[in-house]
Amino acid sequence: MFANLNGWHLVIVLVVILLLFGATRLPALSKSLGQSMRIFRNETKAMKEESAADKAAEAGVVTNTAEGQAPGTTPAPGSTSDTSKS
Repeated sequence: MFANLNGWHLVIVLVVILLLFGATRLPALSKSLGQSMRIFRNETKAMKEESAADKAAEAGVVTNTAEGQAPGTTPAPGSTSDTSKS
């Protein structure tokens, strides 16, 4: 479908887009598109990390053992981070 497109076709498409949206709205449009792509990448990265954490939890591996707490949680007020018992 797009195999027969050449440089002139691209120029014509860009001119049509410029006429439709106007030169003043294109920078805002591209900024919005860039922000949306950044948010999308961050969310997909977070989903992959959650998936890896879930798989590790299913396998019985604790990823945050430095403070002896579950991953993603904060210690309770007044609790100590010392996990050794004497």
